[in-house]
Amino acid sequence: TNGQHSFYQLVHQGRVVPAEFIGVLKSQQDVFLSEEQSSSHEELLCNFFAQPDALATGKSAEELREEGVPEALIPHKTFTGNRPSMSLVLPALDAFRIGQLLSLYEHRIAVSGFIWNINSFDQWGVELGKVLAGKVRKELVRARGEGTGASDRFNHSTRAMLNMYLEHAGGVTPKEGDDIFPTLLLR
Repeated sequence: TNGQHSFYQLVHQGRVVPAEFIGVLKSQQDVFLSEEQSSSHEELLCNFFAQPDALATGKSAEELREEGVPEALIPHKTFTGNRPSMSLVLPALDAFRIGQLLSLYEHRIAVSGFIWNINSFDQWGVELGKVLAGKVRKELVRARGEGTGASDRFNHSTRAMLNMYLEHAGGVTPKEGDDIFPTLLLR
């Protein structure tokens, strides 16, 4: 699968991060090649079943030595296990099940907010970003109009990104009545 390499290595051997796995029993478009013993969907399900098991049980240096793994590779192939994960198995992937997933995750956010005394449904948590976005918009309009870079009103990192954008966008200023769909800005 496209998530089998760096991401799972991080989950197995990096900082402990709870992982969630969602598996679907009925494939929407299964492929079964005559020379293979299992279908493409079964291959995905094999990984769905195996990864949480590997996170839970890990692999010790002793087990690796018993398997004859060269000593130099043992530190790289040792996994502590005892990593938290949750597996959800859906009978099919359809609108109803997607709705169930959305409801589940919305419920999780609400309960987490109640536990941590955060109102998950107000807008104050994102208000600062919205206010700053308004200032960025005004700065982009000003810089394009004057043909200059971003002012010192922003921190160095933000100013550098704004200037990179202004340079890349080529100072595109929409004319009166123009539709400024993003393709115009991307050229």
